[in-house]
Order: sequence, then structure tokens, then C-alpha cells
Amino acid sequence: MKFLGFQRDLWNLWNLESGIWNLSYVIRKTRIAEARIPVGLSRMTNKGDSEHKLHARMRLWEFPDEYIVEPTDGTGGSFLSVSRVDGSMKLIDELPHCSAVRVPKIQTIYGVMGVLKLLAGLYLFVITERECVGSYLGNPIFKVSSIKILPCDHSLKSSPAEQKRVETEYSSLLNAAESTPGLFFSYDANLTLSMQRLHDLGDESKTIPLWRQADPRYLWNNYMMEVLIDNKLDPYLLPVVQGSFHHFQAAIGKDIVDVTVIARRCTRRTGTRMWRRGADPDGYVANFVETEQIMQLNGYAASFVQVRGSMPFFWEQIVNLKYKPKFEIVKPEEAPRVAERHFLDLRKRYGAVLAVDLVNKDGGEGHLCEMYGNAMQQIMNEDIRYLHFDFHRICGHIHFERLSILYDQMSDFLNKNRYLLLNEKGEKIEEQTGIVRTNCIDCLDRTNVTQSMIGRKMLEFQLRRIGIFGAEETISAHPNFDENFKILWANHGDDVSIQYSGTPALKGDFVRFGQRTIEGIFKDGWNALARYYLNNFRDGTKQDAIDMVHGHFIAFVSRDLTTQPPKGGLEAVASLPIALFLILAGFLFSLMSLRQVRYDWRHLFFSLMWASLSIAIAAFVRANGRIFCNRPRLHKPRR
Repeated sequence: MKFLGFQRDLWNLWNLESGIWNLSYVIRKTRIAEARIPVGLSRMTNKGDSEHKLHARMRLWEFPDEYIVEPTDGTGGSFLSVSRVDGSMKLIDELPHCSAVRVPKIQTIYGVMGVLKLLAGLYLFVITERECVGSYLGNPIFKVSSIKILPCDHSLKSSPAEQKRVETEYSSLLNAAESTPGLFFSYDANLTLSMQRLHDLGDESKTIPLWRQADPRYLWNNYMMEVLIDNKLDPYLLPVVQGSFHHFQAAIGKDIVDVTVIARRCTRRTGTRMWRRGADPDGYVANFVETEQIMQLNGYAASFVQVRGSMPFFWEQIVNLKYKPKFEIVKPEEAPRVAERHFLDLRKRYGAVLAVDLVNKDGGEGHLCEMYGNAMQQIMNEDIRYLHFDFHRICGHIHFERLSILYDQMSDFLNKNRYLLLNEKGEKIEEQTGIVRTNCIDCLDRTNVTQSMIGRKMLEFQLRRIGIFGAEETISAHPNFDENFKILWANHGDDVSIQYSGTPALKGDFVRFGQRTIEGIFKDGWNALARYYLNNFRDGTKQDAIDMVHGHFIAFVSRDLTTQPPKGGLEAVASLPIALFLILAGFLFSLMSLRQVRYDWRHLFFSLMWASLSIAIAAFVRANGRIFCNRPRLHKPRR
């Protein structure tokens, strides 16, 4: 007991010293940004009610029968106790008794993300490492560097064997969740809302806990927070978003401009590239990302928001070992209704909408383009416009400067619907009244090139509006600023691409350097091959993990032993490694027999037999490619 008391004193001292160091680090990271935030907006983003303050640093005590989370950041408050038997939670005022048989493991954590309930166990997600990446409206922003999943599954010991088997199968999916990329959080700022929405809400929203202010569609841990919400654990309810956060500062003459790009991924139809395409019946689309570009300079603050998302109707591209699986349109008669739901939601949230479609007019993409265009013809009005731009035909693979043609076609919309601009007093002098929605097939590569072009144009508008740029002055006239801006958007595109496809964005060399390079073309080829491998042999399991984290398929994870659909028939025995081994072995035996033909003509028959067997197996694999791929088992294709 004396040793444990001494150990705890050391931990307190270490936390105090580390806390001082971290505080000074955060101050250094945010001092310049805070100095340039409009006074009114800065005041609006500060939480005034101390009882809603989130715990920013905690100590995790792992006892044999429970986890104890102790706040160590000076905010005070009760400890959180989580039973390792059944996951039940309660607040306690002091640590439980320690003994020789009850010696806890101790480590520092920086947030409780939530819990997941499976068949018999509950799993607690905590943040064990973080990195300060900048500030949002004066508040430090952190990136999740490491997650730890703590099982509360002791009740499994008395569970039936079948339940244990299924629980083990499900809990293995959590390993993929631990490595989820691009998670960000703040203890004070609402990262789920754009600057304009925060400004419009005013100070009234700050009287409620941060998780209540959050937009659920951009809240990555929305489902996992439900148990904590039910237990009224507001100081531990830390909102987390998935996306990207990048910023830079550069000089324009004597002025220092601060530019930030924030991406917010929607969780309503989230997933991997091939297993989440198109829309669901409610109009929520795959890979929907809200991107906000923020500029701060001399007390002014400006914001411009644009979105990307898959084409809003039912379509699929199921992996089958082919490099480019066929696009399949499902229930084409439903396309206008689903598109209407999607665009009415955008209209309600953002105002006028310009849908920019970058897919090919011909080939496999042409069928999707035609369906999208026909659906839009039925819902277009003065507030919803559709613009098709055949990116590959007009720009090819190297002439991306021809995007100026697209800009000329959308410039009237951008000039009319503007951007948010706040003066030194935090007063709104410009307001964004419309949104540009961009898509290609994946909403990654062509989309990011286009969005970076739009972001560049709007930033130039803003700098001219506040008198920093002349009438014809552009970002390109300031080399350092220009280089940083390109890197900013290239990094943003890589982040969004990694989260959806598993690799950095293609065509990133143009965004990063302003031109296509030989090295960039080779990297694109390598990343394309990596996408093929991940799509076919890894993303099925990853999709199941994503669906589990977001609670999209909780019907399969219920207390009544409902399990995921078992593999049957050929799928139960299909194995691509075995098939490839048999094909190669057949060709090897065929060659060996062929070499013996000169000694005995009967070997010709064996050579043909082995070759025919190899060809037959290869043809079977090609015809039934889907069953040899890594497919989600919690997700059923539409047909």
C-alpha cells in the first residue's frame, strides 16, 4: 500500500510537469492564430459554463474487475468506474481499495471516445496518444495518434459456446477500428460545424455540453457515445470527427495570412471505396465530405465551404478480381426520388446548390452520367443546378490548366453565392448562400483537383475584398504562399483518399506542384495497383469494422444470438491462394510432361490434360471472381 501511494505521488508529479509542458506547447501553437481571430467570434467559441468542461487529461487505472478513469487536468469532478464484467458505469468519488492481489496497471489517456456493445461484452475506446495540429478559432485541435480498446467481457466466461465463438469473431473486427485514420477532436471547439453555422448559432448554444452542439452526421463516435449519454457522463463525452486538418501561415508583404482546410466526413453512408457507392434510400451518399477553407488576416476571418459525394442514386461496383468491375445501376426508376431527397437536404443546409459532375460521358462511366443527368433534369430549379464537365476528355491526364473552362461555367454561381466574411468586430459582412457539390466516380482524384482550383479562386476573392490583393493579383504572384497553398490541398486530398480507398490521391502531383511529373505518374500507377489489392482482398473486413463502429448493422449484433450470414456453397471453400497454386502446379506439370514427349508420346496427353485443368480452374476463378474476394459479411449488396 505504501508503494502504491508513492507510485501515485510520482504520477501526480509527472502529470503536473507534463501538463505544464503541454500547456506551453499549445500556447505556442495557437498564440498567433488567436491574435487574428475576430473578437466577437473568439468570444463565441469560448465555453462559459465550467460544469460542461471536458476532461483533457486522465489517468486510467486497470483493476482486475473494473477500469477507473481519474481526471488529472485540474478540472476536478468524479471518477468514472467501468465494470469489466458487464460494462456497467457509475461515477465514484475516490479510488477503490488496492491490495497485493488487486494491483492496477496505470497509464495516461486523453479522452473517452465511447463504447461498443457486442453479444455479451462491452468494449471501451480511449485515446492514449494525441498530437496538437493547430487551432480552430483559437482553440487547440488534436489528432488521435493512438487508440486503445478495453474489453469488458468477463461475462463471456459463463456464456454458451456459440455465443463465445460469435463474440470472438466480432471482437476481432475491432483491430481494424484501432487503426482508423484521420480522427480529430477539441475539448473546447465544435469541429462538426462550419464557421458560418457557429456564427449563426451565437452564444446560446454554448450553455449546453459540446456533444449536444455537434452535428450527428459528422460525429464519428456518435453511436459509441450512446451508453455514456444514457449514463449522463457529460465531462467524458468527447466529440470526434474523421477527416483532415491542415493549415499554414505565409507572408504577403507585411501581412501574415493564416489558411486552414478542414474536412468533415459524413458517417451516414461511410465505408470503403468499392463497398460504399451511390446513395441509400434516404439520399445519404457515399464518401460525402464537407470541406471548409478558412482564412484569417488582420482581424478578418473568411470561410468557404464546398462538398463532395457519390452520385445520388442506387449503383454498385462489386469487386470480382477485375481491375475495373462493371458499374451496375440498381432500381433506376428510383433515381429521381433518391436524388431529390439528397438535394433537398443540401438545399436546406447550405442554400443554392451547383452539382458539378466530372465523370466521363462515354464508356462505363457514361451510363452513370446519363442516369445522373436524367435524374437532375426532373429536380432542377433556380436553386438547384447541374453542370457536367467531362474531365478526362477536356483535361486528359496532364492538361489540368483547362479547368479554367469549368471555372468560367460556374463563376456566376460563385459570384452570386459568395463566402462568409467577418470583420475585426466579428460582424458578418459577407455570407455564403450556396454550395458547390463536386463528384467523379470515387470523389477523390478529379474531385480534389477541381476543389483545390475553386478554393484558390475563392481565397483570391477574399483577399481582394479586404484590400490585400489588387484587382488582378493572384496567389501565383507570391511563390511562398502559392507553394504552401498547393501542399495544403494536396495533403487534404491524400487524407480523404486514404480514408476511402486506402491510398493517397492520384493526380496529387498537379495539386502539389501545379503540373504533372514523371514521378507523380509512377506513384499514381503504384497507388492504383495498391487500390486494386485493397479493394479485392482487404476492404471487406475493413467495411465490417466501419459498420460495427457506426452501428449500421446492429441487427446482426444482438443479444438474441442473431449472427452474421454464414458462408455457404462455393464461398465456404473458395480460396484464391489455393486456386493460384493449382493453376501454377498444372502448368508446371504440363511443361514437365511436354519435355518427356520425345521419349514417350503418351506424355503429350498428360501435358494437354494438365494444361486444360489449369485453364479450367483459371476460367472458373475469372467467372466467379466475387466469391474469391474479401467481402463484407455485415453488408449485403443491393442484389
